[in-house]
Amino acid sequence: MTTVDNDLDPVAPSAIEGERLSAPSGHLPRGSRRRSRRAGGFTPYALLTPAIIVLAAITGWPIIQLVITSFQEFGRAQVFGAPPAFVGLENYIDVFTDPVFYGVLIRSVVFAAACVVITMLLATLIALMMTRLNKVFRMVLTVGMLLAWAMPALTATIVWGWMFDTAYGVVNYVLVNWFGLEEFHQHSWLIDPLSFFFVAGIIIVWGAIPFAAFTLYAGLTQVPEEVIEAAQLDGAGAFSRFRLIVFPYVKPIFMIVAMLQVIWDLRVFTQIFALQDIGGITSETNTLGTYIYQTSIAGGDFGQGGALAVITAVLLMSISIYYIRQVLKEEEL
Repeated sequence: MTTVDNDLDPVAPSAIEGERLSAPSGHLPRGSRRRSRRAGGFTPYALLTPAIIVLAAITGWPIIQLVITSFQEFGRAQVFGAPPAFVGLENYIDVFTDPVFYGVLIRSVVFAAACVVITMLLATLIALMMTRLNKVFRMVLTVGMLLAWAMPALTATIVWGWMFDTAYGVVNYVLVNWFGLEEFHQHSWLIDPLSFFFVAGIIIVWGAIPFAAFTLYAGLTQVPEEVIEAAQLDGAGAFSRFRLIVFPYVKPIFMIVAMLQVIWDLRVFTQIFALQDIGGITSETNTLGTYIYQTSIAGGDFGQGGALAVITAVLLMSISIYYIRQVLKEEEL
């Protein structure tokens, strides 16, 4: 009788591997189960626990207090110690039955959509241009965008406000003296709501482009050059190469950046508030951020202001969840 040593049998290793692959998940070899436990276990949860605790302490508790306040009558008297009264859904009913809220909401959504579209379009063009520039010009452009991005929003708004000033602004001077447009002599850009949001949009887009452009440029550097060259040899034009090859590579990054821009532009506050203080009409130029401020802090109705803040937070969370689901679907394809 002859015995065959499995160590010498060339079929044995593949057979063993086949048994491992075909074995049910509940009957994995002992070594595989040990490696599986070692790869996961409680380590990820232990590492995340400190961050979750800090996040809950810094963000969670204020959010809970905000939700509680939204169900209370909380005015200036309560700020100085008077007990708040529970009013149930009254604050939310007041918000949803107020036509001013819907005007502010529509204005905020349209303004944010316009800013996001322009920001993403210009950022994509700048990112594509950065891939074509030589090292020196790319460095100059990078430094310039970093300076624009590093400038505080309030400082940038004040500078742009001076540029669009009625009497001494350089924009009116150029339009009148260089282009002969006399209708812009002593023109007030902030009185009219349409021109007000034009100025605000320039400031917001100008400050948002650097982040979007840098992020998209980082994604573009990961696109394989050989794939683009092969498409070029096949006769694909620049737009076709971007649409069919480049954009699918950077689409997840593009969607994440667009999601962040939507969230930032919907809750924009500093630029709108500063321009209103310079000369804009508050009632005609309020967005969600400034409307919450005018209702709660300036108006003293913290209960209704809390309801507005909760509604805005739910809106932003809904948009975020939608975009996250879209990104996850793209990764599964």
